[in-house]
This record gives sequence, C-alpha cells and structure tokens, in this order.
Amino acid sequence: MKHLWILNDLFVHNLYRRGGVAGELLEEARRYAEATGAKGLTLSTAADNAAAQRLYERAGYEKDEVYFHYELTL
Repeated sequence: MKHLWILNDLFVHNLYRRGGVAGELLEEARRYAEATGAKGLTLSTAADNAAAQRLYERAGYEKDEVYFHYELTL
C-alpha cells in the first residue's frame, strides 16, 4: 500500500492568477508526493471550472470519466 495524497482547496488569490503560481503549487505537490513514495495525487474541481481543468490536464492529471464521486456533508 502506498499513500495517495489529496489536494484540497487549491486556491490562488485573483491578484496572483495567470502568473504561474498554481502551476508551481502543483509541481511542488508532485515533488512532495514523489519524495514520500506516494502512489500519486488526487484533486477535484467544479464541473464548470474550465480554467482549473485545463491547468490540471496540462500538469498531467487525468480526468476520471468512469466514476462519480459522492459525499455526505453533516
């Protein structure tokens, strides 16, 4: 068994968007996952957040087209 790191709430303030900050955060997360021997990283975004989806796909993340994910908020 290996760790699978979850990226929650990846957010860059409007003033710093389009400057590569999000890409650097993703790259640092990748380096950390590799350094810790993790299986990989997982994240999610809103279905209508096309900009984030493009960023994640450029960074090598693959969109899950098979499963729906559910949660129960208490």
